[in-house]
Amino acid sequence: MCVGEGILPSGPLNGAVAGKVKFSTTLRPPEKPFLTVSWSFKGKNIITSTSTDIIDPGHVDRISLDRTTGALELRNLVLEDRGEYTVTIIPEGGLQELGKTTLDVYVPISGATIRSPTATLIENISSTNLSCEASGSIGTRVWLMDGLPLQPSGTVSLSSENRTVFIQPVHSSNHGTYQCRVSNPVSTVTVAYNLTVNFGPHNITIIGPSEAAPGRRVILQCTAYSVPPAVFSWMLNDNETHVNTSMYVIERLQTENIGNYTCTARNVVTRLENSTILNLREL
Repeated sequence: MCVGEGILPSGPLNGAVAGKVKFSTTLRPPEKPFLTVSWSFKGKNIITSTSTDIIDPGHVDRISLDRTTGALELRNLVLEDRGEYTVTIIPEGGLQELGKTTLDVYVPISGATIRSPTATLIENISSTNLSCEASGSIGTRVWLMDGLPLQPSGTVSLSSENRTVFIQPVHSSNHGTYQCRVSNPVSTVTVAYNLTVNFGPHNITIIGPSEAAPGRRVILQCTAYSVPPAVFSWMLNDNETHVNTSMYVIERLQTENIGNYTCTARNVVTRLENSTILNLREL
């Protein structure tokens, strides 16, 4: 008669190649030692322990048996160790205990990398893709962008098993750090890739007062959303000023400094430019 079908976890247990796993039973150490503890793998005996131990040659030096609970430790795992394990325990004066469970063995993830075609990407013109490659037993691939889950959209799509991200065409919102997280039950590796999308200049703005008192120092700051950073030029009342920085400084406001200041931002890669105007008046 057999009882105790649940003396092993239902499984599967997970192990890594070259690692170890322990099959623990739910039994407490008895007052008297078990008469027999026997483990088998796929129906083949691994070890039978009575007053002496009979061990399968393929498992010598790879297993340790805890005679007090019947637990078995298996070391130096290989892929061929996957399958069903059965333990049979006969206590002194008791009923036979039987347990079954399964073991899955995985090769740990290694060598993860993100590959992408080498090209200069320009917003709304170029397209690209990112491929996540890795060695080992790959269970899942998860993509993140700037730390958040990557969401497919009208221009972003994923291949089967999330191996490749397609972006057609690229947009400024696609500029950032992409991460691919490759996992299996025994390991997780995350790799990052910085995707550069050249765009802009967008959102040209002049920060500064629209009026100031004569003799005051006035600073006008031009900003633009652009990759690479924009280069700037200034005009006053449609006349060149030869100021080619983002900041325009008027040390002492005079009559000739009054009028329309035009800041032009230019992107040397996209070859686009945009301008904005601030009208500076005298108090």
